[in-house]
Formats: sequence, structure tokens, C-alpha cells
Amino acid sequence: MARLIVFNKPYGVLSQFTDRGSEAERATLSDFIDLKGVYPAGRLDRDSEGLLLLCDDGRLQARISDPKFKMPKTYLVQVEGDPQEQDLDRLKEGVSLKDGLTRPADVERIDAPDLWPRNPPIRERKTVPDSWLRITIREGRNRQVRRMTAAIGFPTLRLVRWSIGDWMLDGIAPGQWRDTTQ
Repeated sequence: MARLIVFNKPYGVLSQFTDRGSEAERATLSDFIDLKGVYPAGRLDRDSEGLLLLCDDGRLQARISDPKFKMPKTYLVQVEGDPQEQDLDRLKEGVSLKDGLTRPADVERIDAPDLWPRNPPIRERKTVPDSWLRITIREGRNRQVRRMTAAIGFPTLRLVRWSIGDWMLDGIAPGQWRDTTQ
């Protein structure tokens, strides 16, 4: 049986166990997870939060992270502005980015989710509204969701990965993890 760790990565934490090449010390997975032999299945940018899976099985790791398997990844995304249905349709059809057209995404507007406070908090501008979206993608390009929302004119303010396939963050606080088996 493969060991699988479901981790709620806090904002500002690198998706790796060591921080090479940085003069300033940055938080890494080793600040939260003291286990040998598990490795991240994919990545989650330092300025993003939420679900990060770690495992000890290379085949499972590839199934989770390799885009050819098209495993759905769902994000709760706070964007600057008030996107309308025609804006969301662009994400649903695929957005042209510098590295090509994205696969179609599942997108819906949602009410502000009941999430933990982010530290530091996002910037708030009284004259500019913000909105929340649930976006599911089936690929994993570098900073893809942020680039997609920017491409349609609504920059991402906060990005929380909520699920990968059937694995979800439910009940796991930031910096906490749960051990499961596959």
C-alpha cells in the first residue's frame, strides 16, 4: 500500500522540503511534516494555499501530477472585479496563454467560502469589488489558474486548492496533515 499525505499548505510555504539558493530563510514542508520517504505529487506555488498531496509511491505520484492523466484539480479563487457569464465562458472554452491554449475549465461563481484567514491578508480596495470562483482544471501548467484569470481581465487575489481527484481539504487546518493509504 502506498502512503499518501493530505496536507493543507499555508500561504508562503514552499512545496519542497529544503530551500536551496535563497539567502532569506523561507518556510518549507519540513517545517510541518517530519516524515521520511514522502515527496510532493505536483506543486503549489508559494503564494497559493491549500491541498498538497505527498506520497511514497512514484507511480501514484505520476498519476496525480502528470497532465496526461487529466486528474481534476479544483481551486477556490478570489478575483479582483466582477466577472460576468461571458467572461467565465472564456475560461470554459479554454484561454490562450503564452504557452498555448488551455484545456476547457469548469467554472462557476460562488459565495465567499468559509475559509481560514490568510496571513498576510489580501489587499482590499474599497473602490474595486472582488468575487469568488470555483475553477476545476485538468492540466497543471506553471501558475495556470492565476494566468487564466488574468487573461480574462480579473487578477487572482487569493488561490486555495480545495481538491485533487477525490482527495479534499475538508477538516484539515492550514499547516496540518492527514495520513491515508491507497
